[in-house]
Amino acid sequence: MKRIALLGMPNTGKSTLFNRMTGGAARVGNWPGITVDLLSGHILLGGDMVEIIDLPGIYDIHGFSEDEQVVRHFLHDNIPDLAVVVLNATQIERQLSLLLQLRQYNLNMVVLLNMADEAKKFGITIDAAKMTEALGIPIFLMSAKYGNGYQDAVHAIGKALRYNTPGMAENLRSQLEPETHIEEEMSRVLDHAVQVPARLPDNLTAQLDRLMLHPLLGLPIFFGIMYLLFQGIFFFGQPLQSAVGDFFNWLRELLLAPALSSLPPVIQGLLLDGIYNGVATVSAFIPIIVLFFLFMAIVEDTGYLSRAAFLMDALMSRLGLDGRSFVMLLMGFGCNVPALMGTRVMRSRSLRLLSMLVIPFSLCSARLQVFVFISAALFAPGSAALAVFSLYLFSFASAILTALIFKRHFQNNEPFVLELPPYRFPTLRQMWLRGWHEVYHFVHRASKFIILGVVFVWLLTHLPTSATPAGPDTWAGHVGAWLHPLFEPIGISAELTIALIFGFVAKEIVIGSLAVIYGLGGHALSHALAIQLDWVQAYSFMLFTLIYTPCLSTVATLRSESKSIRFTLLSLVWSLALAWLTSLAFYQGARALGY
Repeated sequence: MKRIALLGMPNTGKSTLFNRMTGGAARVGNWPGITVDLLSGHILLGGDMVEIIDLPGIYDIHGFSEDEQVVRHFLHDNIPDLAVVVLNATQIERQLSLLLQLRQYNLNMVVLLNMADEAKKFGITIDAAKMTEALGIPIFLMSAKYGNGYQDAVHAIGKALRYNTPGMAENLRSQLEPETHIEEEMSRVLDHAVQVPARLPDNLTAQLDRLMLHPLLGLPIFFGIMYLLFQGIFFFGQPLQSAVGDFFNWLRELLLAPALSSLPPVIQGLLLDGIYNGVATVSAFIPIIVLFFLFMAIVEDTGYLSRAAFLMDALMSRLGLDGRSFVMLLMGFGCNVPALMGTRVMRSRSLRLLSMLVIPFSLCSARLQVFVFISAALFAPGSAALAVFSLYLFSFASAILTALIFKRHFQNNEPFVLELPPYRFPTLRQMWLRGWHEVYHFVHRASKFIILGVVFVWLLTHLPTSATPAGPDTWAGHVGAWLHPLFEPIGISAELTIALIFGFVAKEIVIGSLAVIYGLGGHALSHALAIQLDWVQAYSFMLFTLIYTPCLSTVATLRSESKSIRFTLLSLVWSLALAWLTSLAFYQGARALGY
């Protein structure tokens, strides 16, 4: 099978092109360094199956960052049949240097000048034919976002795959000669094929940045936008969630319960009260997850998160971090795992470790399910959105406190350089791919962790068979009683304790566990929680869920990225201790005030 490697600087649209070519769902975001792993997909091209690999964005093929080493090692050990080099046409003056470096490798190459539509708006004129003549490489103008020029590019890629590159292996495995002529070559090509206005027009990006990057108004605007985002999720998501929940209740009562009525009661209980209730309750959150990522796709792909990183850099530097760490915290809103992997763009190991220590406090989408469900059960709609938003603020506060405490142990002097891309609005296709990817990921996890989790919870709450289901004599009851002295001071009951234990495997299991423990699902479970808990207990439980030990996937990623068991244990112990102390302070303080 032939292999195509996508190469280019960060923020050139490589992942967007990858998605368009493969129909896959590589994460697409509008800030530098978004691609942090080797993503691959397969397409049929010219009658042959071809593998396409999206390599991390790099600035210099000879650089020392981990991403640059990954690309260099890949080209050394896995010589591609074709390198598709993606350049940002709006920044052609500085992007050309990487192309000239890659040309020294004598790779079989096709060059795509992406974002040609934006370059035209800025008055940048590029003659692709003249550039092809000057460099001896096929070069095409295109827009991966809108598809302009895409078919011509794919045709050229298919044609280039027919040719081999003589001497490529020898060049890749030998030391390159010093790049003494790159500057002269860049000037020659630019003079020959590119016309750039002396001054770019005062476009919408500059006008918006005067407001969004204002030293006093910038941060309030950012947090205001995030608050409106959560209000929108609740406003549109709760009716959809209720509709999905009603559908699952209808399906159970009308079809499943009668169909399973002939089975033994124990098997009925396991299938209906265990697996079905748990999975159905969790699945009702799919609309919320889709909306969350659609909204976040708009915020990310517009380029606004890069602005947030810029605004937060002054504060983050006082914490031993930088603006990139804040970007990774925001990325963790979706999932902590890719956010942890995103720290590879940092050259300093100390900065990486401190960033990895704070990222697990990001309120990920799995935790969001728990908070949406409990907030909707205990709070009025307007107050529920405020409650969830306050948990995001606690998320930031936990990360800031952690950085303040540990920054002396992870000192960093790496300079922070961040590119601010122009504002863009994501296409419907991009948003659809993002939503579909997250739903697929959610369902994939449900098929593994959630089903296994609810089965184990059902067994714990129904064994031994002589005990009352979910009663104090069950195995779950004994575990809850044993941990009761630890969780009683923070207002967490035995039932909630069992859910927290299984939440260590995956936070998606928490709501499914509660459905199994109470033998209820959907609205009935919400009503039961509202009767048993007051808002202080519920909020204390949510605080603990927010801060305590992350899921197993995150722990495994911490271990693999840090390459240190000691660091991983530090992260686990600290998060548990901070969660308990925070919940204790809130619960006891609220009770002391008479709530």
